[in-house]
Amino acid sequence: MSRQELVTRIKRKGLVAVVRAESAEKAFHIIDACIEGGVAAIEITFTVPGAHKIIEELASRYDKREIILGAGTVLDPETARIAILSGAQYIVSPHFNPDTVRLCNRYQVPSMPGAMTIREIIEAMEAGADIIKIFPGELFGPSIIKAVRGPLPQAQMMPTGGVTVENAGEWIKAGAVAVGAGSSLTKGAGNGDYALITRTAREFIARINEARGE
Repeated sequence: MSRQELVTRIKRKGLVAVVRAESAEKAFHIIDACIEGGVAAIEITFTVPGAHKIIEELASRYDKREIILGAGTVLDPETARIAILSGAQYIVSPHFNPDTVRLCNRYQVPSMPGAMTIREIIEAMEAGADIIKIFPGELFGPSIIKAVRGPLPQAQMMPTGGVTVENAGEWIKAGAVAVGAGSSLTKGAGNGDYALITRTAREFIARINEARGE
């Protein structure tokens, strides 16, 4: 699947599940629940020890047509390269690091660097980032998307942090191309209630589609 096809698929579904798990087995359960709920894009964060090994296991277990597997909390190009070699199909960062975006461009892997100011957003776009991760989203709420799209209607933005079922539609209506959801989506994993993750995923997607008029 080409870089553009990956980005288009992520935007079409509109939801990226941010997965933090202590083990590959727990990640499998979370991902299975997300897939059942209709989620296509899964992001494994590098805050998890041995994250690259979990990504490697997930990449060998799941069909690329089934999920789009990404790496999150990638702080530098070295980590991005490890993630890509392990099977990550896209790279997400909490900040904009030009060298990380440059490496992703080199290997034609979609990058989603974090940004919060107009300057950061423009610099990330000029560097070739595919989607700008508005992070932390809860600091400003959906209004920041609408404000940025005034001078930058071409900006492709995805908020992460503070995104919930209740406000997902607001983010989309404001102009976000997708939303990233972590604990608000996967909280059921804490007590083994993976069915809750599936139900929450379905509700997220329903709210996103409703906001899009679909």
